[in-house]
Amino acid sequence: MSVRDLIILGTSSQQPTRFRNHGAYLFRWNGEGLLFDPGEGTQRQFIFADIAPPVVTRIFVSHFHGDHCLGLGSMLMRLNLDKVTHPIHCYYPASGKKFFDRLRYGTIYHETINVVEHPVEKAGLVDEDDTFRIEAVFLEHGVENIGWRITEKDTNKFDREKLKAFGVTGPNVRLLEEKKQLEINGKIVSLEDVSTIQKGDSIAVVIDTRTCPQAIEIARDAKLLLAESTYLEEERHLARKHYHLTAKEAAHIAVKAGVETLILTHFSARYINAKVFEDEAREVFPESFAAEDFNRYSFARKKH
Repeated sequence: MSVRDLIILGTSSQQPTRFRNHGAYLFRWNGEGLLFDPGEGTQRQFIFADIAPPVVTRIFVSHFHGDHCLGLGSMLMRLNLDKVTHPIHCYYPASGKKFFDRLRYGTIYHETINVVEHPVEKAGLVDEDDTFRIEAVFLEHGVENIGWRITEKDTNKFDREKLKAFGVTGPNVRLLEEKKQLEINGKIVSLEDVSTIQKGDSIAVVIDTRTCPQAIEIARDAKLLLAESTYLEEERHLARKHYHLTAKEAAHIAVKAGVETLILTHFSARYINAKVFEDEAREVFPESFAAEDFNRYSFARKKH
């Protein structure tokens, strides 16, 4: 089974600190690399995380405040330098097209990579292929800002005993999966006779928003929710003023959405120790974790 993890490349909000880089988040999943909100310095964070940048296949920008996108141009140039041959799919609010172009073409370089743009104009299904289904909602942040949901495709899980009983062996197992039906020993065997559908997992990313129904909607039943928690409850007035969440508000979203695990990030520089966010969130949702730069979180596939 391929690696399935979230690598934290930065956890700061607008102002980086000595210990927190601007935010950036890499999901390695089903042979792909999904990079969210590459802030300033993301390219260098890959080096410290000991991750090769060419793992990136898709880049998501929630909105065009600098701490969420200033690393985009350098990441594209790095992938270009590394001569990646796979397409780089980029998803972002359509209203920020001019900012995307400025970041992409901000310096002189000979572009050879294949950048496939997906400017998002409305909520709903954004993209779908044989690996993932990508959905978006618009959150509440004062500017157009997207919350993301990524769901892997459902798969067939074979029952070994049933395969044996129906006489399906060797290459015929793969052939049955492809054709859905085969003649085995004079009898027609359907895929449904020897397998069950294993529902694909979902992850959700909610970065920079006030509490809103859309945040709960996009995170519904997610395996993992990556959410901002810029402030603690004692600064809730600041969170409201600047269109952000507190750790406790993020935890309430996790509860209402029924997620399995909550990862907190995007911390204000006023807080030295991120553990206080985890403590506050766990009062509401015990499976809460305050991220630190270079933390890794696995999300194993559902077992049935």
